[in-house]
Amino acid sequence: MKIVSLFSGAGGLDLGLIQSGNEIIWANDIDKDAAATYGKNIGGHIVCADIKDINLADIPQTDVIVGGFPCQGFSQANLLRTVEDERNQLYKFFLGAVREKQPRFFIAENVRGILSLGKGDAIKQIVANFESAGYVVTVTLVNMADYGVPQTRQRVFIIGQHKDLGESMIFDFPEKTNGKSGNPSPWISIKSVLDHYPDPDKPSDFLNHICSSYKVEYRNFTGHRITDPDKPSPTILARGNGKGGVCAIPHYNGKRRLTIRESATIQTFPEDFEFIGQMNSCYRQIGNAVPVRFAKLLGQELIRLEREVL
Repeated sequence: MKIVSLFSGAGGLDLGLIQSGNEIIWANDIDKDAAATYGKNIGGHIVCADIKDINLADIPQTDVIVGGFPCQGFSQANLLRTVEDERNQLYKFFLGAVREKQPRFFIAENVRGILSLGKGDAIKQIVANFESAGYVVTVTLVNMADYGVPQTRQRVFIIGQHKDLGESMIFDFPEKTNGKSGNPSPWISIKSVLDHYPDPDKPSDFLNHICSSYKVEYRNFTGHRITDPDKPSPTILARGNGKGGVCAIPHYNGKRRLTIRESATIQTFPEDFEFIGQMNSCYRQIGNAVPVRFAKLLGQELIRLEREVL
């Protein structure tokens, strides 16, 4: 299918969709480093610009619109005017693009917390907005470790199907492929995917194999807990201390942080995928991405629908 990608970042979602046989015809991100990374590794179809400055008419017609919109403007005290909240300008653009272009499907990704905002009323409002635009909508909470990603990363996927395709959802959400110990295909451990990398202070040909010097000190909060080598990685972060800084996950050897390359491997980017920008920018691009392996599963379902159903 032909796909338009909004808030594309470095392109984890897009790369997986392409690997499964789909075509990204237009993409956008405001971050110049992320756009440079995308352009180097995926293609020159990305437009680096503030999405609020883009005319909807300039976006091509498409089969699918994908992307992740921020949700800071949704709050219990603001439920009656969430769409008008200034912080929801990007959400409004995603909704507006879907309403204007009327693609067959849309796929929106967001953090787990969107489900609890306003005691659940915010996600109800979001679903209602897309339903009013002409879509059947499903909301699914995913742990990426259940899909062969070596990381316990929980994210929400909002899938929309145009009502012209039927009142029942025909997009089958991917089946889980992995599970906790005892499952025929257990979760993939961080050690099993990173053990071939040398320490970053030793010579190697791996791209972006450098790491933050931020000292490893174990404290009981995100980004500062012990990394168990026999379990999936903790969530790869885009932000660390709440002040905009990036906090790379501690390596399971306890002596250093994960390198950019190691973080990208946990996000299932291929090893020849090169990130552009300063170290913190690269970490942030990786932390914001959808794991490529999971994105490919979504793309395979789009291919199945295109070939067998539509």
